[in-house]
Amino acid sequence: MTENEIIDTLRLSIVRNIGSVAAKKLIQHCGSPTAVFGDKMQRLIKIDGIGLHTVKGLFDATYLQKAELEYKQLCKEGYEVLYFQDERYPERLKHCPDAPVVLFQKGNIQWDTERIISVVGTRNITKNGERFCRDFIEAIAPLNPTIISGFAYGVDITIQRMAYEKGLQTIGCLAHGLDTIYPKVHSRYERTFMQHGGFVSEFWTGTPPDRENFLKRNRIIAGLSEATVVIESAEKGGSLITADLANGYHRDVFAVPGRVDDPYSAGCNNLIKSQKAHMMTSAADLVYILGWDIEKSPQKPAFQQSLFVDMDAQEKTIYGFLRERGKQQLDTVVRDLAMPVHKVSTSLLTLEMKGVVRPSPGKWYELV
Repeated sequence: MTENEIIDTLRLSIVRNIGSVAAKKLIQHCGSPTAVFGDKMQRLIKIDGIGLHTVKGLFDATYLQKAELEYKQLCKEGYEVLYFQDERYPERLKHCPDAPVVLFQKGNIQWDTERIISVVGTRNITKNGERFCRDFIEAIAPLNPTIISGFAYGVDITIQRMAYEKGLQTIGCLAHGLDTIYPKVHSRYERTFMQHGGFVSEFWTGTPPDRENFLKRNRIIAGLSEATVVIESAEKGGSLITADLANGYHRDVFAVPGRVDDPYSAGCNNLIKSQKAHMMTSAADLVYILGWDIEKSPQKPAFQQSLFVDMDAQEKTIYGFLRERGKQQLDTVVRDLAMPVHKVSTSLLTLEMKGVVRPSPGKWYELV
């Protein structure tokens, strides 16, 4: 896009009474943001779903002045501007009707990746939540997914930090301008995450982290990814809003179950109970339901005979059990080996990636 086209796009995105949906209607009707401002009001108000109330502020010179100043600031900071019809705009987000017309980003983000998931949850993460995050990332790392979250306290920063440590691209979706880091204590991760990932936002520079911005931000978290995972959540909270938005976009939602008396499992349990989310006890559940093809994984090691595959003690135990018993269900392996289900699921997924174990529908497993 040219400088004038970017300025006109910025200008259109802030006109009062024109949201993302209306802005896209105007652009699609006129051909471009610049063409919108070159058209006549009498013609614009006749567009289906627009009307005078929507377009009466279009030609206010104040919006043009603000857009010009914002463009200068974006150039100064070196932020990228992604237009919703641009090839660089995240593909999955394009399919959300209320996605922003422009998205800003900084860092080294690669959107041309097959596997992108969003992970959200409470800011008051428990030890169990931390443990699940660690096990989840450990198990899913060989599949090289991109992890998106909100860079907030609790589940967000925990999953992003662990993803980065495992070499996964992680992207923070912010509820304020890219020139701000909130919470401020997380600024220590900013440069680190930008080495392999970065940050995105629909908000202009200087925009503070106001409460309503977090609610708007949640739709982007849900829209960017193939699936949304809720690790822990109270009965009410932003994570549940993100899950509802993901359902509205026809994306898969996963929730980690917990004890019925645990306040930070109430939201997840309700999602599962109301059939708004798949129950996820380990990364293997997500891999199976999303149909991620282990054979086509970019980090899948070349097949080796089982005798020469490196295994830890737990993997050797499970391998020996399947060699002796043959094809078995996950529940049977857990029961007969007296191991926690999340550990067995993690080990089975790892053995699958090593070319040792083959899964079948119904959570059956057998040796290759």
